[in-house]
Amino acid sequence: MSLASPLRTLFRATLPLILGLGATCASAEGTLRIAYQFDVGDIVLHVVRDQKLIEKHGKADGLNIAVDWRQLSGGSAINDAILSDSIDVASTGLPPLLTIWDRTRNRQGIKAIAALGSLPVYLLSRNPAVKSLDDLGPSDKIALPATTVSLHARLLQIAAAQKHGKAQFARYDAYTVSLPHGEATAALLSGKTEINNHFSSPPFWFKALKDPAIHKVTGSYDILGGPSTLNILWTTGTFHDKNPRTVAALRKALEEGLQRVLRDKKRAAQIYASLEGSNLPVEEIEAIISHPDVRYTLQPQNTFKLAEFLHDVGAIKTRPTSWRDYFFESALVTEGS
Repeated sequence: MSLASPLRTLFRATLPLILGLGATCASAEGTLRIAYQFDVGDIVLHVVRDQKLIEKHGKADGLNIAVDWRQLSGGSAINDAILSDSIDVASTGLPPLLTIWDRTRNRQGIKAIAALGSLPVYLLSRNPAVKSLDDLGPSDKIALPATTVSLHARLLQIAAAQKHGKAQFARYDAYTVSLPHGEATAALLSGKTEINNHFSSPPFWFKALKDPAIHKVTGSYDILGGPSTLNILWTTGTFHDKNPRTVAALRKALEEGLQRVLRDKKRAAQIYASLEGSNLPVEEIEAIISHPDVRYTLQPQNTFKLAEFLHDVGAIKTRPTSWRDYFFESALVTEGS
């Protein structure tokens, strides 16, 4: 079974847009429109926004930068916004970046600027019989953000390929249903719906695992063999090349934002709670971002394994030779995987 067909359907709708954007002008130097997601995977960006670090480093270079922050939900919406020149820089999960990198290599040349951190996603279950993926039965349903194409769905496919061979990569797809993390968490905790498993992202797994009826089955670090990038920041080659001073200020802001997060996680948690309007106590947010499995870094970790897999199953046409193929050259990203 190939996943190329649904992806072809998705990009058939946006292909005229992609082809027509060659002449589109990127925003002028000194303006920056950023789409990011309100989750703890983007906490470096929360700090950058709150402390106006892009503006700070722009001014140090004699450039006044007007920054427009936008919240968009899901990789598809963000991809469309980039392709329609509605935003300049975006944070998404890795699969949307790899997909759009593949499709725009000879056009806009979309690549990553930096990773934003390695945070685990956990497959949780309230079925005590489910100790491994092969314990799933006919009554088990796994909630995840999007069937087949989300990071969570891809991780299930990688796990299936590892254990049963690449031809069986879709073995666990039949158990999956699409559901936003908040709704999936509520369903899992209630025990009153068909959802008895959830491939959960932070901070949702932190809350769910407080319930003794919920246990972890596996996770991204188990499947990929170590810490792995959750969110990644990227832009078009057009914007990157036409706005070098703005991009330089962004990179310096990311470096400073990262150091602030690492130095004072309580303050980072306060900023996150304030910007998101979160009902989570600051102490709980701090505990999440201080978890031993949560590692904030601008270096990509275990991204190439996913890229190779997407090529092997026909989801992307181009097989990268290393993670550097889908990253801009930058002093920020000196090593990775």
